[in-house]
Amino acid sequence: MARDFKLIFSISLLLLDCCYGGKVGVCYGRSADDLPTPAKVVQLIQQHNIKYVRIYDYNSQVLKAFGNTSIELMIGVPNSDLNAFSQSQSNVDTWLKNSVLPYYPTTKITYITVGAESTDDPHINASSFVVPAMQNVLTGLRKVGLSRRIKVSTTLSLGILSRSFPPSAGAFNSSYAYFLRPMLEFLAENKSPFMIDLYPYYAYRDSPNNVSLDYVLFESSSEVIDPNTGLLYKNMYDAQVDALYYALTALNFRTIKIMVTETGWPTKGSPKEKAAASPDNAETYNSNIIRHVVTNQGTPAKPGEAMNVYIFSLFNENRKTGLDSERNWGLFYPDQTSVYQLDFTGKSNGFHSNSSGTNSSGSSNSWCIASSKASERDLKGALDWACGPGNVDCTAIQPSQPCFQPDTLVSHASFVFNSYFQQNRATDVACSFGGAGVKVNKDPSYDKCIYITAGGNKTKATNATALTSSASTKSGNELLRWILKLCLMISLFFSLHSMNSQPL
Repeated sequence: MARDFKLIFSISLLLLDCCYGGKVGVCYGRSADDLPTPAKVVQLIQQHNIKYVRIYDYNSQVLKAFGNTSIELMIGVPNSDLNAFSQSQSNVDTWLKNSVLPYYPTTKITYITVGAESTDDPHINASSFVVPAMQNVLTGLRKVGLSRRIKVSTTLSLGILSRSFPPSAGAFNSSYAYFLRPMLEFLAENKSPFMIDLYPYYAYRDSPNNVSLDYVLFESSSEVIDPNTGLLYKNMYDAQVDALYYALTALNFRTIKIMVTETGWPTKGSPKEKAAASPDNAETYNSNIIRHVVTNQGTPAKPGEAMNVYIFSLFNENRKTGLDSERNWGLFYPDQTSVYQLDFTGKSNGFHSNSSGTNSSGSSNSWCIASSKASERDLKGALDWACGPGNVDCTAIQPSQPCFQPDTLVSHASFVFNSYFQQNRATDVACSFGGAGVKVNKDPSYDKCIYITAGGNKTKATNATALTSSASTKSGNELLRWILKLCLMISLFFSLHSMNSQPL
């Protein structure tokens, strides 16, 4: 009986490990003016089906806003608190009692980051306080029985490496040895992740003549070869992650998992950044990194290994100093419209809202059309995007089709905007199109050109789309079933092999 239980448990673990990809979250920084209230931010996050969020402190209003949601929250101990947290256990215990425990478990806190990129902090010797502070936070969690439910770690920048290329030569900066080894021992002992902030953008910005833009955007058709291992790299992100894996292996910390707590791409920059910082590049990079994570591709050195990644950031942060790019990493404007289209499921380039099936105003009988105030350029750009990455079937606006006449940009854009709007559950954001779309309550259908609603009639072209979608769904389900069967067969093989190799 015990052997049967062992077999079932082993199968379960292997199925979970091989059939589920990494998780994608978003960083919610607040160094900005005119941001929505935390409650509205939570609504925005839920609307876009974001399930993992990182904040950089433990603000009570924010923690309260995330209560009674399924969103998993990573909270932070700022560098300014590290000294006090490292010096006194009572300081940490008081902090937990007053600032964390009142919101848990209503607010689903899963990680605490003790310090952020402390080795880069120019103001204090923050890194010397990190490990003692981490130990005290863990001790405090143990006292209240939460040390296994809330993991403790710290976030670092890639500057922690002295060498990152080729990846197999990855090595930590020896000047941080006093801090690194005890930190890594803490992570290994407590099964906490190594948290890193990775930005291939900076590598391209600072050396555009030596680094290909396509290579950092996951768009390269060429490969970079690691001469020591023969492994082929098609993007810089994988190379940077593997450099960290090799650096950990060199210090004999092979069991520590890596979590990317920040990555992203800016939409605007100063003159020296204009070639790289743009909405198009940001959409390309973030779409590709999400797809890379959720499909569980892993890296050349760790193929198929799941990794959790957080996109930076939810909003632009105008209070930050430095180059223009520092203030322009946001996915949304303060009015909660999207800076560019992004899908956190990794299935397409358009946002997918929650499963409620209603828009934010609760109306199911609304349509989306082109705004009369939108410029021709904006309409054309939005129309091209919707018929391409937006996955809208635009057959109906082609010559001889029901919605070709009148042959105007506004008319064609209106039909396509509405198709995208309804396909994405008629949310306000799905009708934004950068301000080129507008919602109406009057049916814009005419003659044989029928504008669909969430549950209404469709043109023949739209019906064809629905059939194709149905076939795709069926095909996807069959593929999923095949993968699950394969996982089950593999897990059964190894489990039975393990059982047969043991004496009765």
